[in-house]
Amino acid sequence: MSGDKKTANSGPYKRVVLKLSGESFAPSGERGISMAEVVDIASQIMRAKQQGVEIAVVIGGGNILRGAQFTEDNSSIQEATAHYMGMLATVINGLALQDALESLRCETRLTSTVKMDGVAEPYIRRRAQRHLEKGRIVILAGGTGAPFVTTDTAAAQKALELGADVLMKATRVDGVYSDDPEKNPDADFYHHLSFDQVREQNLRVMDPTAIAHCMEHDLPILVFNYRLDGNIERAVRGENVGTTVTCGTSPSAD
Repeated sequence: MSGDKKTANSGPYKRVVLKLSGESFAPSGERGISMAEVVDIASQIMRAKQQGVEIAVVIGGGNILRGAQFTEDNSSIQEATAHYMGMLATVINGLALQDALESLRCETRLTSTVKMDGVAEPYIRRRAQRHLEKGRIVILAGGTGAPFVTTDTAAAQKALELGADVLMKATRVDGVYSDDPEKNPDADFYHHLSFDQVREQNLRVMDPTAIAHCMEHDLPILVFNYRLDGNIERAVRGENVGTTVTCGTSPSAD
């Protein structure tokens, strides 16, 4: 495999954490795993890695199940149990992404914060950093390993732990809008936002805890549309895609 070969990096980022939703692994409006969708995303990640950037991927599990679906009053499943079920779903997605990447000859390591030695390495920060330094793509499954925490927050924590230069959130829309663009075609698109603006306007970027972590540690967030082929590699090259959220930046809208 091509994993340990490093390419010169001329872009603004040395190391990135890419947050993928579980829904990105399923056809639009459906559940489950479509390997055609997974391989498409894996191809974009491979091309991004070829830019010389180190990439870690945090993945959700909503295409398989969401913990919230079991929390209704009539459910016999405890909420904490439901969250653990969601964590296991992220490992299933991680296995699919690992095989998709390796089918493209990318050296990959799947790690999990939930102990699953038969299928994934335990997440150890220094080991994950070493994999990145060797040019391997690291998949970070299992969320934070604790219930009542979203994979958005897990992505923010892992980005900070691993010393990433940016947290990239891949979505199905072009970035951050003043309203849901799929419901309101007149919603304003923002090229740049400050963390304060995100919190004051309650904009849909990431969950509040993830925003707070990134704001406190001055870690920029880039929100962009992964469905436009090539956008992941454009993002790691620092091209003008999506919405950038940083400290002390005045909002800019179209």
